[in-house]
Amino acid sequence: MILEVVGVPMDLGGARRGVDMGPSAIRYAGLRQRLERLGLEVRDRGNVRVADRVEGTTAGNDRAHHLAEIVRAAEELARIVADIERAGHFPLVLGGDHSLAMGTLAGIARAGRRPGVIWMDAHGDSNTPDTTPSGNVHGMPFAVALGLVGDPFPVALRGSADGRASVLLAIRDIDPGERDNIARAGTTAITMADIDRAGMASAMDRAIAVASRGDGIHLSLDMDAIDPDEAPGVGTSVRGGLTYREAQLGMEMLAASGKLRSLEVCEVNPILDRENRTASLAVELVASALGQKIL
Repeated sequence: MILEVVGVPMDLGGARRGVDMGPSAIRYAGLRQRLERLGLEVRDRGNVRVADRVEGTTAGNDRAHHLAEIVRAAEELARIVADIERAGHFPLVLGGDHSLAMGTLAGIARAGRRPGVIWMDAHGDSNTPDTTPSGNVHGMPFAVALGLVGDPFPVALRGSADGRASVLLAIRDIDPGERDNIARAGTTAITMADIDRAGMASAMDRAIAVASRGDGIHLSLDMDAIDPDEAPGVGTSVRGGLTYREAQLGMEMLAASGKLRSLEVCEVNPILDRENRTASLAVELVASALGQKIL
């Protein structure tokens, strides 16, 4: 399999700076070497260019901060991901904040594939400009992909995923307005309380079954899905997340399903990390999702 990597060094989607350095941190943690040891051919396309907010070119409004540049970067990412998909290769997107995911999914859709989605995250990312309490766009990309959002988001980025084939996994911090959005989209929600009761294996079996309704599975992995004791360097940490082994089991089960066809990993913040620990964990989880086994 040929795997193509593209970075999106963007932190415009949230209030806290630093996740723009995530792609560099993940590469530095040995991503390419780890994947090549699995027998994968890795091609790195470098990074999408993203303007910094100090450049004054990232206009938005109170309901969607820095939206102009986020949309521009997402559309550029969509073009690249579509090229990768049309070539029959596997896209691996490195973030950057999670708002980039609307570009990844739009690119997959432009290439003619509408995947099932496993959105592994502490948050729902299902706000709209009408329901957001913060105006931070990294809380909206799943709503955009699910077609819950209209203007000012362009039509080309909307409706690339089907809620009936989509899963929110490991969520534990949901805004009031998101609850109705999640229900309206028909998205399956698996909370950390559900995982506590039934176990990670049962949760992943359910997630894979739902996402298998799509054309292959796309994994959107926000590193804040994992407990901050294991992944301290993230954009917006929330206590009570997945343990190291729960996260690894999820990746191993996804690999065993044989249905994973695209992947992104987001919200690594090296400024808040300790010795690049979170980026190194991201590399381990990507490797497990792509077939690394204990034996």
